[in-house]
Amino acid sequence: MSSQPLLEFQALTFERDDWPLFSDLSGTIKAGEILQITGPNGCGKTTLLQVLATIQPVNRGTLRWLGNNIAQCLQQYLAIIAFIGHKPGLKLSLTPRENLQWLAKLQPLTRCTSAEALARIGLAGFEDVPCYTLSAGQLRRAALAALCMTQATLWFLDEPLTALDVEGIANLEALLLEHVAKGGAVVLSSHQPLVNPLVRTLALDTMAEAGL
Repeated sequence: MSSQPLLEFQALTFERDDWPLFSDLSGTIKAGEILQITGPNGCGKTTLLQVLATIQPVNRGTLRWLGNNIAQCLQQYLAIIAFIGHKPGLKLSLTPRENLQWLAKLQPLTRCTSAEALARIGLAGFEDVPCYTLSAGQLRRAALAALCMTQATLWFLDEPLTALDVEGIANLEALLLEHVAKGGAVVLSSHQPLVNPLVRTLALDTMAEAGL
C-alpha cells in the first residue's frame, strides 16, 4: 500500500457559540487503517467526523485527499466516502430491502445484492418487514448493511456499535477488517474499545470536564 495518506487534516479548529470543541487538531488516515475517535460526551467526536466528511465547515484548518486540498476536488472526494450517522437514517415505513434500494439510487451500491448485504450483517429473514417493527439493534444492522454494498474507499461511522449485540459487533468488526484489507480506511467514533493492531486511537478531551 502507498505510504501517502488518503486523508490529512491540519490545524483543524471548530468553535460552537465561540467555544472551541477542538483546536489545532492534525493527523492522517492511511489506506489499511482504522482510526477510532474516543472521548467523553460533548468533546466533539461527531463534529470531527462531520468535518472530515465535509458535512460541517471548520473555523480554521485544511483537509487534503491524496495530497490535494479537498476544496479543489470536493466532488471527487464525496464520490469515494460513505457516512453513517449515530441515527440509523432509515425510513421506518419501508423495509430494510426497500431502504437499501432507495439509497442505491443516490450512490453506487453494487458490490452485492441487498439480500446478500442484509444476510451478511445478520438480518436474513427480516429483509421485507417494515423497519418500524425492528429492534434498535436490528435497525442499526439495517443501516450498516449499506457498507456491504458501497464502493466507497473511506468510511465515516458515528457510534456504529450502538445497540448491537455480541454477534452484531463481531459481524461489523469482520466487515471493517475486510474493507481495510482491500486498501480502504475507516474513521469511527465509539465508547467501546476495538482490540486490533490496525486500530489507531485519537482521543479528544473536553474543557468542560476539566472545569474550564
